[in-house]
Amino acid sequence: MENSEQSRNTFFTHTYAPPYQPLNEEPRRNPGLILHQQETTVVVQASVAPIRDHLVWSIFNAAYFNVCCLGLLALVFSVKSRDRKVVGDISGSISYGATARSFNIAATVASVLLIALFIGLVASGVVNVHRYGGF
Repeated sequence: MENSEQSRNTFFTHTYAPPYQPLNEEPRRNPGLILHQQETTVVVQASVAPIRDHLVWSIFNAAYFNVCCLGLLALVFSVKSRDRKVVGDISGSISYGATARSFNIAATVASVLLIALFIGLVASGVVNVHRYGGF
């Protein structure tokens, strides 16, 4: 067993000899070396609610409930809110998000009222949709 191990070591030693010497079992210590401890302070902020830009609601209102261009205005302010959030302007993002929410509420309420008014007029017979080729 020892003979095969010795021949194996001889084989590797003769074919490739590294230019470095193996380390001793215990590393040498430099008495002049002074190790400094470094302290790191991590500041954890309280979790703040995410800034709402209402982009999905604005896209829906711009596509389907765009009464008096309120949906388009909501979309513009939603994009402005998202841009401010990316830049890091938190107060501007909150302000534009609140304006977008107001326009979205106005567009949704106005559209639902107009749809309800139209259905009420058709149901009462004031508007005859058969004459215009509907239903």
